[in-house]
Amino acid sequence: MDQTIVEPGSASAAAAAHPYYPPGVAMPSYAANTTPTPVLLAYFVAGISVLLAATYFVTQLARPRLPTGKIALILWFSLCGFIHLFFEGYFAVNWPDMVSRGDIFGQLWKEYSLSDSRYLTQDAFTVCMESVTAFLWGPLSFYTVYCIMTDHPLQYPLEIIISVGQIYGDVLYLSTCSYNELVYDLVYCRPERIYYYAYYLLCNGFWIVIPGYIVYLSVVEITTAFARVKALEAGKKEI
Repeated sequence: MDQTIVEPGSASAAAAAHPYYPPGVAMPSYAANTTPTPVLLAYFVAGISVLLAATYFVTQLARPRLPTGKIALILWFSLCGFIHLFFEGYFAVNWPDMVSRGDIFGQLWKEYSLSDSRYLTQDAFTVCMESVTAFLWGPLSFYTVYCIMTDHPLQYPLEIIISVGQIYGDVLYLSTCSYNELVYDLVYCRPERIYYYAYYLLCNGFWIVIPGYIVYLSVVEITTAFARVKALEAGKKEI
């Protein structure tokens, strides 16, 4: 993990000037965002809205009588597939020079990094965690959408596997950040509360609360199915 601190007034201090915490953390090739934050967030929201609308449209064409709960799962795992494979996959591929990226995804990552600068310092945990998330949970999320659409029984174990993986990764992500702050006094988030509560806690909280509920629903479905099979087998033995 590269968390070298540049001393104020040093020769490299000017090259490392940036808005990220901890103050002075080395980012020698940093290039500031050129797109205003509201515009960046609007692009992100618009992209997600188009994705969800398209997914809903296709679902209605393919399975018009699908229950609302199943539609919600399809929308969620479509969103997960997009975020994991394309957005987090972008980071997993471009992490070596993320601080200098100027495209929309690069600027979005630099905006989010105001709440966690580890994404711009080639931090080992974030690179490994995001790579696993992108290239494992991303494709599996899209496959889960297919399983739900076709009513394949594999949808339930896949929902549990992906959701537990998301919860586990998120818990490790949050806990390692807290550990570094408590033990080493390294604060990666800017002091403005919006970055901590809106970016860091809220954005990551979705991938704990929603997957947790999906695990519960899937466990109930699997348990109910096994109970029915067991009851049928018991009935056959009594005949």
